[in-house]
Amino acid sequence: MATDDPPGRANPEAAPRGLTLVATPIGNLGDLSPRALGVLGAADAVLCEDTRVTGQMLARYGVSATLLPLHDHNEAELTPRLLERLRGGARLALVSDAGTPLVSDPGYRLVRAAIEAGVAVTAVPGPNAAVAALTLSGLPPHPFLFLGFLAAKEGARAAQIAALRAAERAGLSATLVLHEAPHRLAEALAALSAGLGGDRPAAVAREITKRFEEVRRGSLAELAAHYATAEARGEICVVVGPAPEETPAAGDLDAQLRAAMAGQSLRDAAALVAAATGLPRKQVYARALELSREG
Repeated sequence: MATDDPPGRANPEAAPRGLTLVATPIGNLGDLSPRALGVLGAADAVLCEDTRVTGQMLARYGVSATLLPLHDHNEAELTPRLLERLRGGARLALVSDAGTPLVSDPGYRLVRAAIEAGVAVTAVPGPNAAVAALTLSGLPPHPFLFLGFLAAKEGARAAQIAALRAAERAGLSATLVLHEAPHRLAEALAALSAGLGGDRPAAVAREITKRFEEVRRGSLAELAAHYATAEARGEICVVVGPAPEETPAAGDLDAQLRAAMAGQSLRDAAALVAAATGLPRKQVYARALELSREG
């Protein structure tokens, strides 16, 4: 039977009681699932990073919903009030501006608090830029390590990459996936190339699902050289292949320790290098102390 109700304005049972995490499109609005529309239309309120972004998306489908902003600046303040509503049987949906909530987006504190309070938490899965970039990269899909965004400042970013390289020398072998802002892409790729090795296979995926989707594949050095002169636009994911297997030489101990100590405490650096080289931890720690005093 025909109805005049707009899409998504289903009966309230379309949204379960409690908190529902709803994945939204990362570019192509056609990727919003029918179940996601049903939940968003039937929820008592939709919690979103930016009400303008979510409002425009829902308007495209003729869905009307009560929108409440939830972002990094107000999440701690709003969580107690939202928990009170959830305990009272409210049906709340949580979305980010694009993709899967909580993945490099707000919402973790609310979800953690809801779980601890015994409130039902469920999800409507869907688009995720990091996973899409991983599958498009042509690099080993598992295991993979999602890093979010690298630090914006050069020193902090170098320390992050040094710690990551130390972990790889200690045995970490995984494809790396991270987000990056367009204006920082060139310097991030240069830092990754310097810290992880320019010959590491990698891919830069941008504007996934959109009209100008592009996946550029090559070594970190090649990609860094390309984006040093080419402008990058849109949402960007960087995927880096796993570190090649290494057989460390005994004479390489000092170099490994210096690299590890650039991003770790002396004790943690010694533990990582000892695990990587198979040398006794006391011996490696003693050498680390000597290098620390020299430096």
